[in-house]
Amino acid sequence: MRLSAILFSQGFGTRRECVGRVLDGQVSIAGRVCDDPDEDFGTDGLVFSVEGREWPFHEKALVAMHKPAHYECSMKPRHHPSVMSLLPAPLRTRGLQPVGRLDEDTTGLLLLTDDGTLIHRLTSPKKHMPKVYEATTRHPVDERQLTALRTGVVLDDDPAPVAALEALAAGEHGLRMTLTEGRYHQVKRMVAAVGNRVDALHRSAIGAYRLPPELAPGQWCWLDPAALYASR
Repeated sequence: MRLSAILFSQGFGTRRECVGRVLDGQVSIAGRVCDDPDEDFGTDGLVFSVEGREWPFHEKALVAMHKPAHYECSMKPRHHPSVMSLLPAPLRTRGLQPVGRLDEDTTGLLLLTDDGTLIHRLTSPKKHMPKVYEATTRHPVDERQLTALRTGVVLDDDPAPVAALEALAAGEHGLRMTLTEGRYHQVKRMVAAVGNRVDALHRSAIGAYRLPPELAPGQWCWLDPAALYASR
């Protein structure tokens, strides 16, 4: 693939801007400044640098973010900044979008990608992708509540019971729930249905992938889709 086309595919501007970056000597590969926009490179395992920042080539991008509180999972936020503002410009330019949503006050693991097929695979109810949530509750968690969450509770928008794949106490006011659906405010509504209330909520895992402890709120990292399915 031509070098300018590589930059364009990775979100480094318009086609003309990408040609200009190369001609200006902003791009290097393996320590060599590459100033020919038409020079061809294989993309398998390619890592290039733009203005000194290394960037791995991804035909389709998938990243994991530690979402902070007070950010909205929306392209057009209304009350708080968008999580998109936490990504570098190339990822925004190439069209990454959140895979599902976390409430503005919910923290934890958020996936973003430009792969429409992957978004469908991860969000479709038929795929049963488990997601783990850690909740801090207003009132103590007891066995009655846990049993009801595992057996199924009725929410106000559907007469069919909704059950957690797993519901475990994590301290007196702590609850760890695993869900395979993604309904609106589902954890909060399920906890309310058993007579408690969520005061804080954090998503710690999706599929087999757990939020890395070293990834601070607001930070992101590249993610191989296979990590979501390994050893599940």
